Amino acid sequence: MTKKVFALDTKSGIQRDGTVLDKQFYNDGEWVRFQRGRPRKVGGYRQMTNQITGYSRGIYLDSENGVNRVFNGYSDGLQRFECNNNGIGSGVTDYTFTSHFTASDKNLWQFDGFFDATGGNDNLLLAHPGQNLAAIDNTIDTTVLSGDPAGNTMSPLQDTQGSSPTNNYIDVSGGVVALHPYVFVYGNNGLIKNCSAGNVFDWNSPDSNEVNVASQKIVKGLSVRGGSNAPSGLFWALDSLIRVSYNPTTISTGSGTQQLFWRYDIIGSSSILSSQSVIEYDGIYFWVGSDRFFAYNGTIIDLPNNMNQNYFFDNLNYAQRQKVWASKVTRFGEIWWFYPRGDSTECNDAIIYNIREKIWYDAGQAIGSYRTAGYYSQVFHYPIWAGEDLSVQETVITQDIDITNGSDVIVTDISNAFYVGMIVVANGVPDGSTVLSIAPGAAGEYDITLSANCVATATVSAQFQSVPNQISLWQHEVGTDRIEGQNELAVRSSFETNDLGWVSGGPSQFSPVGDNKWLHLERVEPDFIQSGEMKMYVTGRPFAQAEDKTTGPYLFDPDTKKIDLREQRRELRLKFISDVQGGDYQLGTLLLNADFGDTRPY
Repeated sequence: MTKKVFALDTKSGIQRDGTVLDKQFYNDGEWVRFQRGRPRKVGGYRQMTNQITGYSRGIYLDSENGVNRVFNGYSDGLQRFECNNNGIGSGVTDYTFTSHFTASDKNLWQFDGFFDATGGNDNLLLAHPGQNLAAIDNTIDTTVLSGDPAGNTMSPLQDTQGSSPTNNYIDVSGGVVALHPYVFVYGNNGLIKNCSAGNVFDWNSPDSNEVNVASQKIVKGLSVRGGSNAPSGLFWALDSLIRVSYNPTTISTGSGTQQLFWRYDIIGSSSILSSQSVIEYDGIYFWVGSDRFFAYNGTIIDLPNNMNQNYFFDNLNYAQRQKVWASKVTRFGEIWWFYPRGDSTECNDAIIYNIREKIWYDAGQAIGSYRTAGYYSQVFHYPIWAGEDLSVQETVITQDIDITNGSDVIVTDISNAFYVGMIVVANGVPDGSTVLSIAPGAAGEYDITLSANCVATATVSAQFQSVPNQISLWQHEVGTDRIEGQNELAVRSSFETNDLGWVSGGPSQFSPVGDNKWLHLERVEPDFIQSGEMKMYVTGRPFAQAEDKTTGPYLFDPDTKKIDLREQRRELRLKFISDVQGGDYQLGTLLLNADFGDTRPY
């Protein structure tokens, strides 16, 4: 038995930049986060609906009276999905547009809500489908839209009220943001424009304004705490950050006096990678620049990242930069930046900054990071992220149905595979017919209403097919598994330590000078808060640029007291994997029984 027992002391975070030997942090990980300096599995996720028309190019959430309205902007329109506080919802509502909306694969949506400052109930959903997906510096103006969050119609925003309405549509290339009781829009050549207080249809009264404050396009605006100068907002131009503050001032002019309402200050120079990469966390603003990370806490600061900055920028599909978007998981102090990696044209990975731990890590290209848009938890307790796996038209279930000529109702046996929107293919059913509603019929049967009337009376075999080009909305941080319809699948999570060999100082310390001996590992004493069986692998090599040799798996469960083994490497790492249904873990203090091994190479 070895005389030396060491506690694993790998530093928290996943370091992707640099060589494997030159690391004190974890070397690799997938769907793992860090809390109290220790790795733990990221939570599971549940499919809320699979009937969202995708890809999603913007998600916004509005909550009222226990109903959470999830708005999804996509290339050809806008949809709403409603759910309760458990994420259980109904069907999807498609908005219609009275005018001034153009379907385009370049549409990238920005949303905000505007409440009635007079205390009424005329709250509005504001939406801007800018044609910015292909290029952040696009100069095409599109119209800001407004509508009832609970309705099904969106109309163009227009200057129709006030003392001298112009009847002009509110057209900009950048986007829209509410700095209550004002609405601001922004776009080309540093344009920032606002309505009159409390009235989104008045853009001509004295407290409304239109000004160009930068040489480059404004691409993002967010509200900021303004104190005595409230409301205030931050606006990101392509080359600078601008602060706008309410600051009524009377100045003298050649013909008398003039009252000015707004102050515009250029905070400083910066860059911005994507208009969707900005996010606020506890009053501090974080975003991705064209070649580094930024934060604003009163001044613009460089956000240091020695862990995965090269990993991110060297592998980002820069042609798809506008698809980079930010979310946050405030329970664990995390900001997530989703991005298209390699030659992917949709987001397939995420890098994560943990504000509390002040560390970086990443999702390891886990399936749960394949997300195109989302919204963080507020009134609704869970993050909502949109998937990127477009559906194809395929048969979900084949079942006999009873049809009646001239009727839009078919009768069939009960099955949990049916859902609204499915395509029904059968003799006597018109091509393209879809399911509009499902209701209990006679005992053991469903009455299913179709979008068209049947043209025959018979019992026929029908194929119920999925609708193509749809994606799922996912409710994240729910349990430990991936729940998709009636299926519950394991979510894989893993982490790998840094090098633990004697040559780098040993398992519990990092030193540039070490003993030129192999590390001989005889026992590992697990210390996990754990559900389900886990696997441990031993990997390593004799020299920094030699090929790894991996052995295992060594299986252990929550009742395992020790893992006995006889493994040695000159440069040794341990990898732990959880990939069973219901699997979960939090690492504690892992004890290693190790001693000096050989002095020879392989």
